[in-house]
Order: sequence, then structure tokens, then C-alpha cells
Amino acid sequence: MHALLKRWTDALMKWAGVDAAAENGWDRLVAFILVVAVAVVLDFVLRKIVVRGVRRIVERTRVRWDDELFSVRVLDRGCHILSALLLVLVLPVVFEDKTEVRTFVLRMVEVYAIVTVILFINALLFAAFRIAAARPAWQNKPIKGLRQTAQGIVLFIGVIFCISTLMGKSPANLLTGLGASAAVMMLIFRDSILGFVSGIQLSANDMLKVGDWISVPKSGADGKVEEVSLTTVKIRNFDNTIVTLPPYLLVSDSFVNWHAMQLTGGRRVMRSVSIDMTSVHFCTPELLQRLRGVELLNDYIDRAASADGAQASVEELPVEARHATNLGLLRLYIVRYLSQKVPVNRSMTLMVRELQPTESGIPLQLYFFTDTVVWVEYERIQADVFDHLLAVIPEFGLRVFQNPTGRDFQELQRNDADASSNGSPSL
Repeated sequence: MHALLKRWTDALMKWAGVDAAAENGWDRLVAFILVVAVAVVLDFVLRKIVVRGVRRIVERTRVRWDDELFSVRVLDRGCHILSALLLVLVLPVVFEDKTEVRTFVLRMVEVYAIVTVILFINALLFAAFRIAAARPAWQNKPIKGLRQTAQGIVLFIGVIFCISTLMGKSPANLLTGLGASAAVMMLIFRDSILGFVSGIQLSANDMLKVGDWISVPKSGADGKVEEVSLTTVKIRNFDNTIVTLPPYLLVSDSFVNWHAMQLTGGRRVMRSVSIDMTSVHFCTPELLQRLRGVELLNDYIDRAASADGAQASVEELPVEARHATNLGLLRLYIVRYLSQKVPVNRSMTLMVRELQPTESGIPLQLYFFTDTVVWVEYERIQADVFDHLLAVIPEFGLRVFQNPTGRDFQELQRNDADASSNGSPSL
């Protein structure tokens, strides 16, 4: 093989008017230029003929994965490998053995060949991950982070081989030397190493996917995940600002992922209204008569009245009617209102409860789930419910607790003024 290549090179130099047997440096330079020119022409021809031919065949197939695997990018870089292989095989014939020029040129050509192989493998990895991303099982997975990890490993191995080739030493010797400086390497590539490990944890435990709505209050992030890479997680907040976080921050600290809530089809409402404790009292006949006209309570009040009229025992009365209070009737009304008038998710918890009384009154908490997870609809339903609640509370003889306002002081001054004009002593 070596003799054949030498004869081919001698013939090429003879055709160019160069004496192949001459030891003149100019002759070898011309031969080197001719070989490089042939490699360039071969690369050009391959990319124009082979790439176009393969692409035409691929575009006629029914499957789609081969469009990525045999993309123009992959085929171009494959052609570069063939031209580099030609240089590696032919150039040793051009130069005299055991010369510094020959050693330098061959090392540079070998480095070029290694670089073309690295670029070709990276193109294959890019195509392979694009094929994987098109599959349903890999939808919304952090594909970019995994791809960057694989490409980083290939790049690291390629750099080791390039350096060892330039130094003329075995890659094993270079790796042994790097072991002594592992601490420095870990310090330099700290974020990349942590990001690599964290990316694997996020993907393996299904903690985070592209498109998830997450909240990280400590970092001011509250929005959808747009990108998960080796060193960053990009989140677009709802005000269209972008927050970039390192992946290891999401693994080492807590964050809220709202994706599970979106899958359930119901979003929770848990809000309270404080009731003035001094307004709570037993139901009077006048209050029951007024509330008899309320659609959601008339059957309950009629049952209580008929049972009471028949002098029924306490056990025969509805539970709420045994010691009925205006606050108890309000709780019953709200439960029925939520169940019948509000689009709630009936398969989830619905309750109205009283929390621990405080100096601000009795917190009356509404706990239910809407039948939608769309943000705008959720906020509309929540607002409509509490608008209705605030409007209906006075109908039950109750008052919403509220700290004194300017209007309260004006009313107090007006009462004092009226009392003074009537001759009554003011407080």
C-alpha cells in the first residue's frame, strides 16, 4: 500500500514537472501543496455528489428519522473525515523520514483528523437526540441538557487525544498527569459538573420538564420552563422576564412544580373572610322568616319549622337546626352555593370551616377546587365567589371584620355632633 501511494505521488509530481526523487525542499513543498489540493477537491466533490445523492434517496423514504440521521450536516462532516484520511495516508510519502518537518506536519494532520471525527460524532449526537425528542416518550424531557452532556464528554476525550498527539505521548500518560490536578479541574468546571449531575437527577426523577410551570420564590422565578441545558434552566415569568438558574439549585433547594395540578383538572381555592364575633347570635324567627325566601335555604328552613311545629325530638331535627346560629346558616348556604352555583370539581374536597378566632374576628375559610386550571378562568371564579360572599353576609345579620377607616371616624364624629345638638351627653 505504501509503495502504491509513493508511485502515485511520484507520478503526480512528475505530471506537475517536479522531480520526485529530488531532495530539494521546494519539491517537497510543491508535492505537499498538490496533496492538500487533491484532498480539498475530493472533499468538494464528495459534498456535491455524495451528499446530494444521499439526500435525494432519504427524502423519498416514508420514515422521518433518516432525515435527521442523514442530514446535510452529518454528511458534510463525514466527507471531511474522508479528506482527512487521505491526508493521513498520503502525506507520510511526501516527506523524508525522521525529519522535524515531517513530524510537525503529520501531527497537525492527525489533529485535524481527530477534530473532524469529533465534529462528525457531535453531528450524529445532535441528530440522534432530535430523533429522540420527536418520540412521545421523550416529549418535554430535558433533551438539550443530556445532549450537551454527551457532547461535552466527546469534546473532553477529543481534547485529550489532540494534546497527546501534539506532545507525542500516550493519552493514558496525559490522563495520569491530569489526575494530580483533579482538584483544580473540579474547581474550574464546578458548574458544569454539578449541572451534569443535577440534570441527570432532574430527568431520572421526572422533577422538571420543558413546559412545566414552576415557582422558585427565593430566586424570583414563577413561570414556564423554556429550556433545560447542562448549566442553566431558563424560566419565562408571567411578566415575560427571563430567570436563569443553575440546575443544582433546583436539586439542592425546594421549588413548586404546578404540572401535577394541571393534570388533575382542578385548582384549589383556600381563602378566608373574617367575621365580627359580636355579630354572631342564634337565629331569631324574624331572621328565619327573611331567609325563607332564599332559594338555597328554603327547604332547610321549612324542614326545621315543620319538625319544630310537630314538637319533634332533637334527633329528628336537621343537625344544623338543633342550635341554629346565623353563622351556621351562612356556612350551610355557602356549601350549597358552591355545590350548585359554582363550577367546582366535585371529585375533590369542598368544605367551609371556621378557623381559630383571633383579634381580627372568626376566619371563615372556603376550601374547594375549581373545575378548570386556566389561570384567567380560575381567578374569575374565585373573584365571583367572594364578591357574592361579601354581599350576602349582611343578609344573615353578620358583619365582616375590618379595621377602622376614615369613614368610621367620620361617622363617630357625626354621631357625637347629633348627640350634642339633641342635648345628650357625648361619650
